[in-house]
Amino acid sequence: MIAPADLHYSRDHEWVRLQGEIATIGITDHAQEELGDVVFVELPDLGDIDKGSPIAVVESGRANSDIYAPIAGEIIEINTDLVVDPAKINIDPYDTGWIFKIRVSDPDQVNDLMDAASYSGVIS
Repeated sequence: MIAPADLHYSRDHEWVRLQGEIATIGITDHAQEELGDVVFVELPDLGDIDKGSPIAVVESGRANSDIYAPIAGEIIEINTDLVVDPAKINIDPYDTGWIFKIRVSDPDQVNDLMDAASYSGVIS
């Protein structure tokens, strides 16, 4: 399983790429592999979210999986490409398969998440 070193990870298998005050969020390679072929993504609405809130749903032939907000802030962008091609999550979960972007309320929140080495230990 791939776990890029520049990302932060939640125990719920979401990844966070923090660039300034903007965090891009998606599900990990491990999560997409466990789900199988993604056939539908219910994207979140724009607006404020709390850490830990269920925010989106990823559906596959095997299961439906809630996506939780790994950090708090304001959703400012969603990846509408996933409506047409949800398989982007399977093909490229860390780039074109991102789900939403947040303007974070406190960038230090990422310190509560795991680094790549810790996350790799959880999934192995």
